[in-house]
Amino acid sequence: MATASAKGEGASLTVLYITGWCRSGSTILGNVLNEVPGFFHVGELSFLWKNAYGNGSNTLCGCGQQLLECGIWNTVLTSDVPAGLTPRAHAEAVVKRQQAAVRTRHTLRVLDEAGDSQTLQAHADFLARTYRTIARATGSTVVVDSGKFPSEAALLPRVEGIRPLYLHLVRDPRAVTHSWTKTKQYVVPMSAARSTAYWLGFNAASEEVTRRFPGQSLFLRYEDFIAAPDRAVDTVLDLVGVPRAQNPVKGRTVVLGKNHTVTGNPDRFRSGPTLLRGEDDAWKGELASGAKALTVALAWPLMAKYGYFSGARRAPVGGAAPDAAGVGTRP
Repeated sequence: MATASAKGEGASLTVLYITGWCRSGSTILGNVLNEVPGFFHVGELSFLWKNAYGNGSNTLCGCGQQLLECGIWNTVLTSDVPAGLTPRAHAEAVVKRQQAAVRTRHTLRVLDEAGDSQTLQAHADFLARTYRTIARATGSTVVVDSGKFPSEAALLPRVEGIRPLYLHLVRDPRAVTHSWTKTKQYVVPMSAARSTAYWLGFNAASEEVTRRFPGQSLFLRYEDFIAAPDRAVDTVLDLVGVPRAQNPVKGRTVVLGKNHTVTGNPDRFRSGPTLLRGEDDAWKGELASGAKALTVALAWPLMAKYGYFSGARRAPVGGAAPDAAGVGTRP
């Protein structure tokens, strides 16, 4: 099996990349990890250059300031601007490169280095400088990036000076479909068909990444996270190599401080003592039967694999993606 490139060996900076599809709990999990000493949750970093200049869905940092006014993100946005370009023009160039080289459809090409190698390496080098800038500005040794783009996750082994780790986070697609029916601040609704198509595509591509790097990867269901949040976080800390004693979750409660997330669930602005609820199944009574049926019809192969049908065995926290019988296995 493929292994990470030698570039990341011995690196002092770890990047824990959360991959999967949206509405799967990455924001709350990332913000919980943000409370671990040395960890810094960036949110969905890939949207920084689009959002900062008003071309994305939200221009606010998790701290409540505009991204351009937040000291951390202002430093990132202005520290790597080529001569002759304004920060805005540089941001536009970054977005164009992202669209050209690291969209989800590019995941296999990135893994196999079959795409435009020059463009991919340019973006990898850019990410290396960006992650180092973030680490210096925050004093962090672990950057948690909940970007969820499997193509970006696939590029991390080519990023100089980091140790890439992968957390494949999934949630029942029926719950995801239900979540996308709700308008929530800057997040607009999405149809069941579109949500489920993205759920399939992003999770299938995420599996391709974690299959290449099994020793650096962790599969986690959102439902297992909220069922036992302290145990789930322990397993993530095991992956990173951090003592479990640094777990900020006590039972079901965690005290969230200020964060500096780039986009994500609007709940990212909340702080203080936070209860991690043990159940999140409103979709069972609220999601229309037609939407449920359509979601299952499209997603059933991966749903079965991930243990989302009645009677299927649950994937244990800390396992790799379950096999066809829904049984989690560890690499």
